[in-house]
Amino acid sequence: MAALAGLLLLIGGIGAIGVATHNGSVSTTAGTSIGSGQLGSGSGTGSVTTNARDAVVTITTFTRSFGPTSIIGGQNGLTPLGAGTGMILTSSGEVLTNNHVVQGAWSIHVSIPGHSGTYTANVVGASPTADVALLQLQNASGLPTVTLGDASSLSIGDHVVAIGNALGRGTTTTTSGTVSGLNRSITAQDPTGDAEHLTGLIQTNAPIVPGDSGGALVDSSGEVVGMITAGSSTGPGQTATKVGFAIPVDNALGIANEIRAGHGSSTILLGERGYLGVAVRPLDAAAAAQLGLGTTSGALVVGIQPGSPAAAIGITAPAVITAVDGRSVASADALGPILHAHTPGERVRVTWVDQQGATHTATANLISGPAV
Repeated sequence: MAALAGLLLLIGGIGAIGVATHNGSVSTTAGTSIGSGQLGSGSGTGSVTTNARDAVVTITTFTRSFGPTSIIGGQNGLTPLGAGTGMILTSSGEVLTNNHVVQGAWSIHVSIPGHSGTYTANVVGASPTADVALLQLQNASGLPTVTLGDASSLSIGDHVVAIGNALGRGTTTTTSGTVSGLNRSITAQDPTGDAEHLTGLIQTNAPIVPGDSGGALVDSSGEVVGMITAGSSTGPGQTATKVGFAIPVDNALGIANEIRAGHGSSTILLGERGYLGVAVRPLDAAAAAQLGLGTTSGALVVGIQPGSPAAAIGITAPAVITAVDGRSVASADALGPILHAHTPGERVRVTWVDQQGATHTATANLISGPAV
């Protein structure tokens, strides 16, 4: 098994949020590859990609910041979260992108080449495990759409163009290269440090950088064959990487079709998900000892959103959430999926340990929150 250091999910930094530089790894447990190959020309524009460029959008996300004492700034209480890319599937404004592009967003704004202003987008559904999300633009019609190809027809050495939103600057960018691997498996990290495991990916040496996530990998016929999702980290300067990965468009579209059909499951989440209103971090023995907490297992609560369900039932930071509806919460990573199984309006019993070591259980009425 070979590994490369510095694999990250390609979310661009905006505002006060820096460009992601987290490390990760890529494994070659399956598939074939010719290595990193040679860099493409860096332009890749032309008649082949004109239609695809017109239907590739830039995405900007916003969040609400809060801690033990809430600090909410920015317009309408929102602060910049990150930036990425998406592809228009329908003229009425369905947009395909990565789940990690919109994860944690309270507001999603989309810009389309040749269209003034921005569109607000809602998450129709998402698959965090497959890193796919389907958005719907509000009040959209008559939009250009990408032409979808067949990823199974790709061969190593085929010419491809990567279309994205390099460094999250809000402009459509293109680079060119070749397919350098097929059916690849990777482990990458998002800006929060959480690991993501993806399989069956297309590997390319077309130069890509943060901000390109959710963008189009286009073949020589101008058809979209993949959705850009990850690349290797090059450090603070974030020059273009020689190793990038894309989800085959057939796989991504299959998930989008399940979302369209309303087929939710343990891996496909539809619509808005239940929200408790806590900011959590991993808990270890050192953190527990420093904060005087009486447990080392659970989700460490470091912030409460004012007016949230968590605030209403009396959770205060620091604390440790240990169970939801009788299901044990072993870690911070486990809390999200447990809560996301519920929808706004549902009531759940939350168990937590406070800083004095006392255990509490109370029923919270979940509300709508950010994208998962």
